[in-house]
Formats: sequence, C-alpha cells, structure tokens
Amino acid sequence: MESMSSSEAENEPTTGQDVELPAVAPQLRALRRRASLTLEAAARAAGLSPAHLSRLETGRRQPSLPMLLALARIYATTVSELLGETGADRDAVVRAVDMEPTAAGGWTYWQAGAPGRGMQALRVHVPHDSQGDIVRVHPGEEWLHVLTGRLRLRLGDTTHRLGPGDSAHFDSLTPHRIAAQDPDGVELLFVHTLLQSPTATLCLGPTPGDMP
Repeated sequence: MESMSSSEAENEPTTGQDVELPAVAPQLRALRRRASLTLEAAARAAGLSPAHLSRLETGRRQPSLPMLLALARIYATTVSELLGETGADRDAVVRAVDMEPTAAGGWTYWQAGAPGRGMQALRVHVPHDSQGDIVRVHPGEEWLHVLTGRLRLRLGDTTHRLGPGDSAHFDSLTPHRIAAQDPDGVELLFVHTLLQSPTATLCLGPTPGDMP
C-alpha cells in the first residue's frame, strides 16, 4: 500500500472537497509545462509534495478547490482553464478602459492581450534607475518596441540603445538587462512567448539561480 508523509497527508483533500472532474488531470500537467515549471518547483510553490502533485496530474487524486485556486495562481491562469472550461469565445479586443495597471519592482505594466493565448502582450513603463542592474535569464522569446523615451538593452556582452520606433527580438535565455536612459523613463510594448507569466518573472526576471 502506498504511504504518505505527514506533510503530504495534511494537504490531501477530503472527499467532500474533491472536484470530481476527470479533465483536471491533463490540464494540470499541460498548464504546468506551459508555465515552464518543473514538477518539484510547482509542488513547492503550492505547498504540496512532488508525489502528491504527480498523482493529481495523473488522475489518481482529485484536487480540492483551495488547491485549484493555488495552482491557478502559480500557473497565472484561472480555475476555469484548469478545469478545461476555456471557451472559443474569448474576446479578441482588449479595451484601454479594461487595462488595469500592475506594479512590480518599480515597473508598471498593463495587460494588452487576452488571457489564455500563446503569447503575453504588455504595455510597460520602466522608470529611470529601476532594476537596471538585474540580469534576466528565463525561457522563451521576447519582442519589445519602444514607444517613448530611450532604452538601454544589454544582450550578453553587447549593449544596444533604442529610441522611439526601435524594436528588439531575442531569445530570453540570453542574459539581458533593461534600463531607461531618460529621467522620465521609457514606455514600450512587450510580447513574450512564456504564456501568462507571473508579474515578477516578466518585470523583474528570475536570476539564473532562481530557475529550477
């Protein structure tokens, strides 16, 4: 008989809390991989053991609602998507009035694309002297386009200076730094293939030691 650790047992859902939906298992695995998280990293963030999360992903356990809420937050998605309820009627247009600003590490960004897509589109304001010394290294590709101000972009050992109308497209596994040159900061459009990443990953970027 399979045994569980005490910490895992504490996280095991009771029958009354179970969400009896077979579609949850394949969605959990697919969304974790889409978020570029290892089983161990996702389990740690959710307060579960890797073995427990593995059982959820293979359908041998059913998640409780609190677990679904936690995993939706970690995977930057919704409980509906975890349950496989994404519809084909997602809005193609994002109105300016619906773009709520979010701050992270001094940066401010607005979601400029619809959720649940293969790319994440943002409008970003980078203040002067904000996070310019942080080296970002993470999976995916990035494309950015400068709207206002001047941007200093360091890719590997090369520094590029971009002005309004300039763009850059690069593999984000290349160590990179982004900094505003002007006192008023820089505003840019930003597209990333790492779908619906957490704010900290996009705006601050994990350092190499943070990657699982």
